[in-house]
Amino acid sequence: MRDSASASSLSSSATQPETVTPPASLPINVKGLKLSLKGPAGTVDILKNIDLAINAGERVSLIGPSGSGKTSLLMVIAGLEQAHDGKIEICGHNLRQLNEDGLALFRRHHVGIVFQDFHLVPSMSALENVALPMEFAGRTDAFERAREELAAVGLGHRLDHYPGQLSGGEQQRVALARALATDPELLLADEPTGNLDGHTGETIIELLFDLARKKGSTLLLITHDEGLAARCDRSITMRDGVIVSDGEGA
Repeated sequence: MRDSASASSLSSSATQPETVTPPASLPINVKGLKLSLKGPAGTVDILKNIDLAINAGERVSLIGPSGSGKTSLLMVIAGLEQAHDGKIEICGHNLRQLNEDGLALFRRHHVGIVFQDFHLVPSMSALENVALPMEFAGRTDAFERAREELAAVGLGHRLDHYPGQLSGGEQQRVALARALATDPELLLADEPTGNLDGHTGETIIELLFDLARKKGSTLLLITHDEGLAARCDRSITMRDGVIVSDGEGA
């Protein structure tokens, strides 16, 4: 897994034009996905023949014990890890056919990611952090949109504050505003409340669900909270690199 994944997704210097494709009926369409990593003891199979299809607008939770492959699957779907075999078609793009520049452009235009550890740029204000991906996308209204997105998460009064001046809940609100600023087709969230207290975490989840619905984004959410998982349309359980159950939520 690459360090500071969010920074790499934002800072690519790629300039090649994106190939325009028709909207995909399945934002996530994965078949026969395999991922292996080499270690001192030999090759370890992380993901084993994963099949997963998620419909547009669905809210899907991904649960399972630590080491089950949840985050690895999310990273492959985001184009931040390269699978070794299988079909990985995300938002109409075959990720196995894209190089690093192409993957950066794919994320820029189609995917928003919220991490447990926020991944904000410490030397940038809340406003600058949210505007950054839109600036990379060439939007001339980046700062205007950033103000709107921060207001939507209740931080219209904290625009000029730096991450170190914000609470954990406020930092995650900034991260959520940044992830949704480009109106992504797909929103990926990896334990977004893992570093927050219960009350703050519940506020973040309500914002996550509400804003994803308003943006029309498909949501894939990693969580250890089975109650939260049950609030999604579907709850998928992983264990030892395979999907062991896939059922409806609330």
